[in-house]
Amino acid sequence: MDWQDSITAAAERIAGHVVETPVLRSTVFGRPIDLKLEQMQHTGSFKTRGAFNTLLASDVPVSGVVAASGGNHGAAVAYAAQKLGHRARIFVPEIAGASKIGLIERTGAELTVVPGEYANALELAEREAAESGAMQIHAYDAQPTVAGQGTVLREWDRQGLEADTVLIAVGGGGLIAGALAWLGGRRKVVAVEPMTSCALHAALEADGPVDVAVSGVAANALGARQIGSICFDLAKAVGVESVLVSDGAIVEAQTALWQAHRLLVEPAGAAALAAMMSGAYAPAPGERVAILVCGGNIAPDPISS
Repeated sequence: MDWQDSITAAAERIAGHVVETPVLRSTVFGRPIDLKLEQMQHTGSFKTRGAFNTLLASDVPVSGVVAASGGNHGAAVAYAAQKLGHRARIFVPEIAGASKIGLIERTGAELTVVPGEYANALELAEREAAESGAMQIHAYDAQPTVAGQGTVLREWDRQGLEADTVLIAVGGGGLIAGALAWLGGRRKVVAVEPMTSCALHAALEADGPVDVAVSGVAANALGARQIGSICFDLAKAVGVESVLVSDGAIVEAQTALWQAHRLLVEPAGAAALAAMMSGAYAPAPGERVAILVCGGNIAPDPISS
C-alpha cells in the first residue's frame, strides 16, 4: 500500500467538499503549541474527510450506504450522502447523545438509535448492509476512510507544520492511522486515549487488538471496543507513543480551550491537549508540539433550536 499516493488522491478527490481548517498558534498553555482546528470541519469533526473520500471513490448502489457510529462518523456519512444524492441509514448507540443524534437527523438520513455501545450499533449496521445490499462505510478500519483522514496531516503539512511531535486522540484509530500513514515516521506521533477507553494502548501491550471496556466522558467519540487492524499495523510499523488521560484532565482541557480561545470542543476534541496539560505527555525542552483538535460536537448543544 502506497499511503502517500492514496492520501494525495483522497485530498484531490474531496477538494471542494471539505473545509481547509485553520491552524492556531497558542502561547497560553505553558509553551507555544500549534492547534489544528478540525472541529471547524463540516459536521464538526474530521470524519467528513473519510466519508467523502469513500463515497466519491466508490460505485454506490441504489440501496445507498449504511454506517455505524458513536455519532461523528454517522453525521459525516449522512452529510456526505445527502450532498452526493445517496440514501443513508445510520446506526448509533444511545450514548451518542442528543447533540450528535440531532445533527444526524437534520441531514435527513434514516437514523436508528441502539441500546448499548458502538459495537452494538455496528452489529445492526452489518446486518442491514447484508440484507439490503447497501454499502457499509466503516468508521475507522477501511482503507478509503484512513486515506481520507490522512488528508488532515497532508493539509497541515502544506500549511507549514513545523512540529517535532503531534498529539492525536484515538478511538478506533482512523485519524491517527491516517496521520501515521502520511507522516511515515517523519515526526513523532503520540496517541492519547482516555483511561476508561483505551483500545490502542491495550493492543500495544497485548501485541494485537483486544476487546476493552468502554466508558467515560469521551466514550461517544473515543469508545471503540477494539482498535482497527490498519491502525494497529501502522502503529507497530511506524512506532507510536501511547499515553492515557483521566476524565478530569479531559474536562480541564475542554474548559481551558474555551477560556483561553473561546473554542467549544467536545471531550474527544480536548483529549490530546489534556495529555500535555496533565503531564501524561511531558515534552522535552525546546520540543515543538502540535495538537489536533478533532471534534466540536459538544453535548448538550450550547446553542440549540
